[in-house]
Amino acid sequence: MADFQRARSQEQRQQRRQAILDTTARMLTELPIARVGLNELSRRAGMAKSNVLRYFESREAILLELLDRAWAEWNTDLPALLDAALDPAAPVGRRTEDFAAVYATSLADRQVLCDLFSAQAGVLEHNVSADVAARYKKAAAANLSALTELTRTRLPELGDAAQQVCAQAIMVTGAIWTHSQPSPAMLQAYAADPALAALCMDFTPTLQQTVATLIAGTLARTGAAPPRTR
Repeated sequence: MADFQRARSQEQRQQRRQAILDTTARMLTELPIARVGLNELSRRAGMAKSNVLRYFESREAILLELLDRAWAEWNTDLPALLDAALDPAAPVGRRTEDFAAVYATSLADRQVLCDLFSAQAGVLEHNVSADVAARYKKAAAANLSALTELTRTRLPELGDAAQQVCAQAIMVTGAIWTHSQPSPAMLQAYAADPALAALCMDFTPTLQQTVATLIAGTLARTGAAPPRTR
């Protein structure tokens, strides 16, 4: 690291920040969040750990920024997926099922985002300053608002309850993802005992069913016509 030179321009500083984020994102495709540490990150980024900390105050601050970026990218891709799957003239029950299917399958292809959702409250929001926490929460609120508008447009029957549905859907996404990633020991237990194997959670169908149920229950509670199954 002896040849490392401090970035002097705003452009150089931004390039260093982006390099740290990109390196961390690549690590997340190979390792669980718990094993993504600053020592290995700094080695892969070609910086000393102290230099990484010039740009981000902690490992968690890096991961929170990655969560914001990954969530925003997902929001950007969702409209085309929803438009291709949902018929605006279909009954609300069918649109509910189709919406839940797109929600679940689109997230199944985004392992890093699901990992970050699952660690958000218990890990990522710790070991950060109040300034970083506030900045992330503002970004999360913007991402939630974007997701809410996408949902309300396809399921206008939800009305003002769309934001609550989206917030709850994000929370259950993290929980279901965690439970659908069993440890090697649990996989061995499932393989040895068919009765236990029934407890092994499959992410996509479980999330799809949960989101559809969440929407249907909200519609029922708000007085909208309850969705009918296909």
